[in-house]
Amino acid sequence: MKGCKYGTHRVIEPQGVLPQPAKKISNDMNIYDNEILIDVIALNIDSASFKQIEQEQVGNVEKIKNRILEIVKERGKMQNPVTGSGGMLIGIVEKIGEDLIGKTDLKVGDKIATLVSLSLTPLRIDEILDIKPEIDRVEIKGKAILFESGIYAKIPKDMDEALALAALDVAGAPAQTAKLVRPGQSVFVLGAGGKSGMLCCYEAMKRVGPTGKVVAVVRSQKDVEKLKYLGICHEIVMVDATKPVEVLNKTLEANNGKEFDVAINCVNVPDTEMSTILPVKDEGIVYFFSMATSFTKAALGAEGIGKDVTMIVGNGYTKGHAEITLQELRENEKLRKIFEEKYTN
Repeated sequence: MKGCKYGTHRVIEPQGVLPQPAKKISNDMNIYDNEILIDVIALNIDSASFKQIEQEQVGNVEKIKNRILEIVKERGKMQNPVTGSGGMLIGIVEKIGEDLIGKTDLKVGDKIATLVSLSLTPLRIDEILDIKPEIDRVEIKGKAILFESGIYAKIPKDMDEALALAALDVAGAPAQTAKLVRPGQSVFVLGAGGKSGMLCCYEAMKRVGPTGKVVAVVRSQKDVEKLKYLGICHEIVMVDATKPVEVLNKTLEANNGKEFDVAINCVNVPDTEMSTILPVKDEGIVYFFSMATSFTKAALGAEGIGKDVTMIVGNGYTKGHAEITLQELRENEKLRKIFEEKYTN
C-alpha cells in the first residue's frame, strides 16, 4: 500500500495536517510501499530543544531520558512540545518500500543521516543507551521511518560518523550563508562559538572576500580563544546576546561604527531577536537559524524600531547543503579538529 509522499497517512491528530505540526503521528514500523525503514543508532536533538529539556529536568540524565521517552510515546516522534523542534538521526537502512526500489540510490545496509526534522519523523525508541548532554546526542535502540519526500545524506567514508552527524545536523545554516553573503559585505554572527555559528563564520569569511568583514558575537572567553585559534572572523565581541543595546554598541564599534549588511542568528536561547535586528542597516538581511526565535517578537520588534530589513526563517534545507557543510570540514583542518575533539569522543 502506498502512502502520501509527505507522510499525511501517518497523522493521527489532528486530521488534515502535515506530520510536523501534528500532535500525534503513527510510529507503527510496518512500512508503506513508499517509505524507508531505518535502524536508528543515535538522535541529535535540536540544541534549543535539548537545552529546554535539560533545564526542565535540572540536568538529571535519568529524568532527561524519561522525558524524551514520554515525548516519543505521546507524539510518535521526537518533537519538543515547548520549542516545537526536533533534530535529526543517524541509522542504517533496514528496508526499502517496493515503490521506491529503483527510485532511490539507497540500498539496505547503507548508513545515513536523515536531513529532515525529528519533529515529523515517525520514531520508536526501544531503549536509550546513552545521553551525551554536552553535544545534545541520544544513543538509542529503535526504528524510524523516512517518507518518500524525505532527504538524507550517506555518511561519507572519509570522516567519522559522529563528526559527519554533528555537521549535517546544522547543514542548513552555512549553506544559507553561502547563498546570502556577497563580496565586500559586513556580516555578524550571534552564537558564533557553537557548531552552526563556527560553520557560518567560516563560510561568511569565504564569501565576503578581502574587502568584507565578519564579526563574531560570543558569550564566553573560552569561545573567544577558540575563534582566535580558528581564524574564521575578523573581529570577536563578547556580549550577552539577550541584551540588544549592548550588542548594538559593541558590534557597531567592531565594524567602524557602520551598520551591517547581514546578521546571522545561531543562538539556542530565547530573546535574542532584537540583538539580531538592531545592528543591521535598512534593506539588510537578518537570518534566524535559531529554533529559539519568536518570529512574533522579530516582526513586531523590527516594526517598533522602524527597521526595513528582510528577515529569513532558518529553513534547515537548501540545495547542496550537505555537500557544502562537509566540504568546510575537509577544507579547514583546524575547524575539523575542533569538531572531532568535541563530537567524536
